[in-house]
Amino acid sequence: MGDSGSCRPLGFLIGLPFAFLSLLISLVGVVVWIIGSVLSCMCPCCICFAGIANMAISIVKLPVKIIEWFVDLIPC
Repeated sequence: MGDSGSCRPLGFLIGLPFAFLSLLISLVGVVVWIIGSVLSCMCPCCICFAGIANMAISIVKLPVKIIEWFVDLIPC
């Protein structure tokens, strides 16, 4: 009842393949973020490039969110 993460190693192991897959997707997000950042610096009048860069940041954070989601699904 104390530490909620100490009894859920199974959720971590089950979520590991999906986190690896999302890690590969996050690499694509890094490339999109770099391109979006460069384009928004070159043409600051286009707000869509900033939106693309922000979307890429959420893609980069995806592996951590997926691992947390799987760990939370496994009951103690």
